[in-house]
Amino acid sequence: MPKPMTITEKIFALHASKDYVEPDELIEAKVDITLANDITGPIAIEVFEEIGLDSVFDKSRVVLVPDHFTPNKDIKSALQAKILREFAKKQNLVHKFEVGTMGIEHALLPEKGIVTAGDLIIGADSHTCTYGALGAFSTGVGSTDLGCAMASGSTWIKVPRTIKVVVEGEFQKYVTSKDLILYLIGKIGVDGALYKTLEFCGSTFKTMSMDQRFTLCNMAIEAGAKNGIIEPDEITMEYLKNRSIRTPLYLKSDKDANYEQVIEIDASKIEPIVAYPHLPGNTHTINEAIKDDIKINQVVIGSCTNGRLEDIKMAAEILKGRKVHPDVRLIVFPATQEIVLKSIELGYYQTLIEANAAVSTPTCGPCLGGHCGVLAQGEVCISTTNRNFIGRMGHTDSKIYLASPYTAAASAVLGRIGSVEEL
Repeated sequence: MPKPMTITEKIFALHASKDYVEPDELIEAKVDITLANDITGPIAIEVFEEIGLDSVFDKSRVVLVPDHFTPNKDIKSALQAKILREFAKKQNLVHKFEVGTMGIEHALLPEKGIVTAGDLIIGADSHTCTYGALGAFSTGVGSTDLGCAMASGSTWIKVPRTIKVVVEGEFQKYVTSKDLILYLIGKIGVDGALYKTLEFCGSTFKTMSMDQRFTLCNMAIEAGAKNGIIEPDEITMEYLKNRSIRTPLYLKSDKDANYEQVIEIDASKIEPIVAYPHLPGNTHTINEAIKDDIKINQVVIGSCTNGRLEDIKMAAEILKGRKVHPDVRLIVFPATQEIVLKSIELGYYQTLIEANAAVSTPTCGPCLGGHCGVLAQGEVCISTTNRNFIGRMGHTDSKIYLASPYTAAASAVLGRIGSVEEL
């Protein structure tokens, strides 16, 4: 009898050329994609060049995306992007991205079909775990590890234990997967899944879109998880159809696979959630936030967490026929150029601009205090991004609250953190 395994363990076994793997086992596994951005890429390139090889392990599997400080905000960031550009040209990398063609990396790679189901992906960015939405294993690593993998095509990794998260039922109106993941992080804590796999399943996913799934897996790292993953289904297959540039491998966990813990969630009981400063796990319901009467200066809608087309649609739905509060700045960051074009075609851009929102070219922008919306001392922001650490978006005396696009857009109109129902 073959040993029962989870989907994550099956991916590891295949990439390590083993019949099976066990939790906590240290393995050397082949990687399908290595990824870096304009912050982490130059360090990885330096490590690769120190190894002394002439070329990367595979020109089609090393991906560099300048998205954090682009369009470049200063001379230092321009140099970072220049290092990526020159290395990509020297190595003749297949996937070359530049301002005008690039997007936020964790939205861009799935959109372009560069990552697919069954992959093992490592990236020098913690939110690489996003691609688990496709039924892939993906995780963040350090730039040194990435530089070595760019040379060898493999990496050492410890097989994580798995926490099974069973979500049943339907969301209430204006509740999204962002609320679900914030609810879960609030429930188990920011270290509640430390070096674990969060495997999501249940009836809720029968109708959950890919955009929503990407949001969910993107924030698995905020619970300390090594990866988040969802078993591929018809929705996954439809998304990858005519998109994936490599053949997808659709895997499922065995029924008798071993789980360290099972968490059950009733989706219908979840309310819109707001994460207060300074941790994603400091969660409160929207009604609690309304009672606290939290005045805001800025709203950010976008990022690798919530910058996809469905997120822009949510914002436009709430802002249609309304205006941003005069004391509030609303900045919207679509995640890719394709999302920009579709948003224009569907009228979302007109709605946002008529509401007095500022709409940016694809970039990570203020999510990590980069540019295009850095906070001043004492300012308060509600954001659809993934982290609200001290100083994350600017001054250490600023405050960041995390929420869904629905809640963020409603708050932009109200001038304080509030709900759609209040409009």
